Amino acid sequence: MKALLNRRSIFIFVIAILIAVSTIVSINVWGRNGPVTGLANAVSRPLRSLASTVVRVFESIYSSIYRYDDLMADYEKKLIRLSELEAAYRDSIIIAEENKRLREVLGFRERHSGYDAVDAFVVDRSGDNWSSSFTINLGYMNSDIKRGNGVITEYGMLIGQISDVGATSSTVSTVLDTTFSVSAFIGDGGGRATVKGDFTLMRSGLLMLDYIKEDIVVLPGDFIVTSGDGGMLPAGLIVGEVLEVYRHSTGIGRYATVKPMRDVTTISHVFIITGFELWNPDQGLEQGLEQSQGQGAEQEQGQGAD
Repeated sequence: MKALLNRRSIFIFVIAILIAVSTIVSINVWGRNGPVTGLANAVSRPLRSLASTVVRVFESIYSSIYRYDDLMADYEKKLIRLSELEAAYRDSIIIAEENKRLREVLGFRERHSGYDAVDAFVVDRSGDNWSSSFTINLGYMNSDIKRGNGVITEYGMLIGQISDVGATSSTVSTVLDTTFSVSAFIGDGGGRATVKGDFTLMRSGLLMLDYIKEDIVVLPGDFIVTSGDGGMLPAGLIVGEVLEVYRHSTGIGRYATVKPMRDVTTISHVFIITGFELWNPDQGLEQGLEQSQGQGAEQEQGQGAD
């Protein structure tokens, strides 16, 4: 085996010497275009072409990688800038909301100088179909609110009453809730009835005006306002507007459907009345309402805004 390998090695060495000699002779005799050189060029041409293609591919890949790095660096800069703009936008929204809240508070104080009130924000809403309530961010540790306090908009429209007071949050049962019931005036005539929540009407966003005496005129479009009876709520808080008047299925007595003046499911900023001047009935209805709520023209402006 060793002898065979030695013979092969000698044979390959001889062939290599012959090719080298032939190449030198070809270059010396025929120049660069000799037959051996031509054969070598013909054999190597595809290899050179392949090598050139491979080089171009690698150059393209390198260029793409370099360009990708540049694009990623630019993209990261744009992300940082976008984050900064988003933070600035959020800050501007917070500032705008705070300015709006302060304007509402100032306007409320001007319109309702006879009330002691604090403002609060809605932080949660009831998630069932059996009640209508929401949670505000005030409780007995950070405010003076109490159960039964009226909850209104900045224009004196009744939203509901405090039904439960916690340490730093409280529950508001809205005017649609079945637990809500207050004495109310009807329109300009001063007739009284009871406005209350009704389970069937609650699903339609309405409440009921019940126990309407036969001699009281009730028409669609009449405003329903609190009478102040019982001392829990001041007189003159707007509850809603009469939609339709019906007679009970028994044939005895009438009732009306009432649409709240404010959508209680979307409100986010409310005022809680913690104290108010009691209305003296001897003053007359119109004077008592003005004392409790402010000028009628401002009320109409508030209704239009809501």
